[in-house]
Amino acid sequence: MIAGAHTIIYTNEPEALRAWFRDVLEFPFVDVGDGWLIFSLPPSEVAVHPTEGSSKHELYLMCDDINATVNKLKTKGVEFTQPVSDQGWGLLTSIKLPDGGELGLYEPRHERAPHPGTPPPQQGDRRAETRPPRVHL
Repeated sequence: MIAGAHTIIYTNEPEALRAWFRDVLEFPFVDVGDGWLIFSLPPSEVAVHPTEGSSKHELYLMCDDINATVNKLKTKGVEFTQPVSDQGWGLLTSIKLPDGGELGLYEPRHERAPHPGTPPPQQGDRRAETRPPRVHL
């Protein structure tokens, strides 16, 4: 059955972007040859949203405390293309990547999907807090 997901980011500056994921985000990686790095990602989830336009895919990194994460990344020289905004379902901002692209960052307020090997949230864990009702657009 499905054992994981492989996310691909296409860029004209692969070396700069690989270095950014390695040095700034400090994601674990394997070098599969000639400096071609493949990074391990934290647990993830997939959401399917309706659209009236063409189908598309987006990538967002999630965090537990967006303000602390933004502040830590700023100390590493990361720039943000928009201030943190409250979207109801979570707090959202966007990171400027070294190649000029953007990568979403958000602190979800919705219940998060369980992951194998991850214990359920405990009392006091931010994941166990009551979240506002989901807004369906």
